[in-house]
Amino acid sequence: MSTVIDKPKLSFLQIWNMSFGFFGIQFGFALQNGNASRILQTYGADVEHLSLFWLAAPITGMIIQPIIGHYSDSTWTRLGRRRPYFLVGAILAALALIFMPNSAVLAYMLPPIMVGAGILMIMDASFNVAMEPFRALVADNLPNSQHSVGFSVQTFLIGAGAVIGSWLPYIFSEYMGVSKVAGEGHVPDNVVYSFYVGAAVLLSTLLWTVFTTKEYSPEEHARFQSHEPVVEEQKGILSIFTDFSNMPKTMKQLGLVQFFSWFALFSMWVFSTPAIAQHVYKVLPGDTSSTQYADAANWVGILFGIYNGVSAIYALCLPSIARMTSRKIAHAFSLCAGGAGLLSIYFIEDPQLLIFSMIGIGLAWGSILAMPYAILSSSIPARKMGVYMGIFNFFITFPQIVNGFFGGMILKQVFGGQAIYALVMAGVLMLLASISVLYVQDQGERPRQ
Repeated sequence: MSTVIDKPKLSFLQIWNMSFGFFGIQFGFALQNGNASRILQTYGADVEHLSLFWLAAPITGMIIQPIIGHYSDSTWTRLGRRRPYFLVGAILAALALIFMPNSAVLAYMLPPIMVGAGILMIMDASFNVAMEPFRALVADNLPNSQHSVGFSVQTFLIGAGAVIGSWLPYIFSEYMGVSKVAGEGHVPDNVVYSFYVGAAVLLSTLLWTVFTTKEYSPEEHARFQSHEPVVEEQKGILSIFTDFSNMPKTMKQLGLVQFFSWFALFSMWVFSTPAIAQHVYKVLPGDTSSTQYADAANWVGILFGIYNGVSAIYALCLPSIARMTSRKIAHAFSLCAGGAGLLSIYFIEDPQLLIFSMIGIGLAWGSILAMPYAILSSSIPARKMGVYMGIFNFFITFPQIVNGFFGGMILKQVFGGQAIYALVMAGVLMLLASISVLYVQDQGERPRQ
């Protein structure tokens, strides 16, 4: 029998290096979130069809993350267990970032919008290949007592990367003189250059994590398990379905919270640019080439950077808030703040005041990226960490797919094409998420005295 020992605690620098690649992933992800709708509209997409193009992201995530999680659980190479996957994902994502704003150049046989949608799918698939092993790596390397800290550090780096990625097009246009407008059917240079920088940052930060982080060997992992056998019999990829049906109760309860949260987030990412352009800047529907639309789109990038910056700072406070209250209460408060922030956009006419809306959204985003994973990691077996983290992504992707199919229809048929009401709906759903999290069973929460 192997002696069971606790995982040693890691230093803050070790946790930082282990998660640093997430800075680059979110740098690129922020460029996608802030500019994909703008690029697709430039290539001719109607506002009510944007959510359909954005389906590429959750569909690829739903398929890829459980598979990557399953195989990374049983992968042992000279490079490690998780690192081979996020290294390959980083290379592919960097290439997609370079090609995305150049879809018109690549469109020899298909319209630019179809090429752009295809590259968006490849880009998001690559982000998912790189992203899922990072979640599992924290749970692999840290004892349970450091899970909240580990996921909070990840969230801080996610927020920091997203701030710079979101602001970069604005910085290029306003401070470096790069053009923010282009002819019809062409992406402005400030966006194109931002995607190039994003590719370089993504690849370099992932390489930093690959070369500075140690993963435990199979023998070391065996000593951290509290039961035998150490390595279970492999049943192939179809075992994912068995694992899905046997998911812990806590994961099922978190599923409802995630549905409300991510349906709301998807609406915000897809419709913020047209909503703010129409509702705040008074841009006419269909106008995507005017300076006024460019100003609105650039300001949305700044706003997205602000909420990500708030989330980065807030993530460092979350472990303390969770200790003083509980992880569920901390998450419920954060989601409530996000709902209030989204609802407030409807009542704002001055673009500067939207900064206050982003503060509430930032609190929600910081918690969404940390607390569900901290709660979940305490309820799943360590040997299944990768596959269950991948399966948990189903509860992120499914609401986005539902939104993708029906969000545009709701916008057109119910809201009369007024994108601002998609954000109002998102705010209501975020409040519902804050209520539902209170009913989640957190197995890792110590009873309060």
